[in-house]
Amino acid sequence: MFGSRRRRERAALLQAGFPAEWSEWCDRWFPWIGALDGDQRLRWERRTHEMVLDTSWEPARGFEITDEMAVTVAAQAQLLVLGLPDGALGAVRAVVLHPTTIVVEGEHSQVDGVVSDDPTPILGEAVEHGPLLFAWDEVLHDVEHPEEGRNVVLHECAHVLDAADGVYDGTPPITDPELADDWVRACTEAYHAVVEGSDPGVVDPYGGVNPAEFMAVATEAYFCEPHALHRAHPALSDVLGRYYGLDPRRWSGA
Repeated sequence: MFGSRRRRERAALLQAGFPAEWSEWCDRWFPWIGALDGDQRLRWERRTHEMVLDTSWEPARGFEITDEMAVTVAAQAQLLVLGLPDGALGAVRAVVLHPTTIVVEGEHSQVDGVVSDDPTPILGEAVEHGPLLFAWDEVLHDVEHPEEGRNVVLHECAHVLDAADGVYDGTPPITDPELADDWVRACTEAYHAVVEGSDPGVVDPYGGVNPAEFMAVATEAYFCEPHALHRAHPALSDVLGRYYGLDPRRWSGA
């Protein structure tokens, strides 16, 4: 009996379909929706709907979270995994939205082997075994200015995929041996280019911090600047496309 009422309510909401108001919001914010085929659109709507319903949306510092905010985050997260099996982001149980930049206090490390206790401003974080944290003003800025090639939602969700095998190492679980080999080869080559400063600037230099951050910023580039990434790093673009099962060049200008 316990929890059965909530399950029935959830099932009824899903049965009713993707709310029309949500569709209006997403059609306004995300031009890539028009490039999805019928099956992709239905899968994306179902998964976005499920994420909004099943995730604990937690406000920080007295912030008020609206349905539109939750849908905006979930819509982008589920675009990222649209070509992956159901449950790819199942580890995400909670999302904490801050109104603006988050300041991390206490001892922390963003670079392997380097620990600091200085206050550090961040725009998002995938907490190990914990929630996703986002600064809402950054989420909104990324949506309003896709030409800048940044997306904090895609970045942090890429970390979730990376850590699905228990390790933040820039390589998510890949069952295809050929793709796994090609992934390591292509990512290693592009990672060294970023570290050495020979990358043409398509991949954010922050990707040179470590392989985990490289995967996250390379994912941002793949979805936000797909043509530029393909020109700069065709092998990297290829393995990201094979892994994510999507080609954003179809819905992006040159």
